[in-house]
Amino acid sequence: MKTAFIYDAIFLEHQAPTFHPESEKRLVAIINSLEKQIELKERLIFLSPRMAEKQEILLVHDEYYFEKVMEMKQGYLDSDTYVSPGTFKAALYAAGALLTAVDAIKLGKIEAAFCAVRPPGHHAERDSGMGFCIFNNVAIGASYALKEGFEKVFIIDFDVHHGNGTEHIFYKSDKVFYFSTHQSPLYPGTGRKEDKGEGKGFGKNFNYPLPPGSKDEDVIKPYKEVLPELINSFNPDIVFVSAGYDIRDFDPLASLEVSLKGVEGIVDGILNSTKGLPLIFTLEGGYNLNALSESVIATLKKLVYW
Repeated sequence: MKTAFIYDAIFLEHQAPTFHPESEKRLVAIINSLEKQIELKERLIFLSPRMAEKQEILLVHDEYYFEKVMEMKQGYLDSDTYVSPGTFKAALYAAGALLTAVDAIKLGKIEAAFCAVRPPGHHAERDSGMGFCIFNNVAIGASYALKEGFEKVFIIDFDVHHGNGTEHIFYKSDKVFYFSTHQSPLYPGTGRKEDKGEGKGFGKNFNYPLPPGSKDEDVIKPYKEVLPELINSFNPDIVFVSAGYDIRDFDPLASLEVSLKGVEGIVDGILNSTKGLPLIFTLEGGYNLNALSESVIATLKKLVYW
């Protein structure tokens, strides 16, 4: 597939205290690994993200929350979500990376994209940031895609933590299907099997909780046996993926036992299920630098050689 890699050094300007797991070192590790992949780089289309405009952020977030982040110079939004002087601009470009991907897909320039961004987004609610997330990048991207003429959006979230923000934002929507596999019990404590959506959105929300210690075959199973049917019945015209590599073994913030082969199996399941639909991956978690970087490279290889 014609695959874009969307990145900008602006994402390194979002700083956190030295002990914080969501650091700029995550993207540095990915970029350093990618530099060594000569053949892969030749097949990728490198795009720079644009900055999301205020009205595009407001497709998802409340205005008072947008203003709060804009005016906040430094400190904690909540107990673990840090804002530095460079955070607001980085967050606008993180959301903007997904908008750049949507525009490029709409113009036929690419078929898939990987947005290597931070801060991550899937925990951010309409009126608040949490879980290291400022703006909900994938939700903004999905809402923008609908605004730009796509009729139905499917969101896949394989981060080890449930994407509470994304689920809540689209819980009553019949235009967006949210599918999540995640460890449970674990932060943020949401993502029950019973949570299936509400109103027009009933049946458009699917959670697949995984117990601690789950292995490759446990995590791959829903991507082979459940996801294809859901995508086929919903019939979307674009797919977004919240790609959280904290599912990996040895990640310090979780306790699944997923190897690199497991990640490859998930991506294979997504590619087999989507069958040529436009795909936009956006980086969420992943805090073991070696596991993160090798997993991103493996994902990129799956996309470009598909």
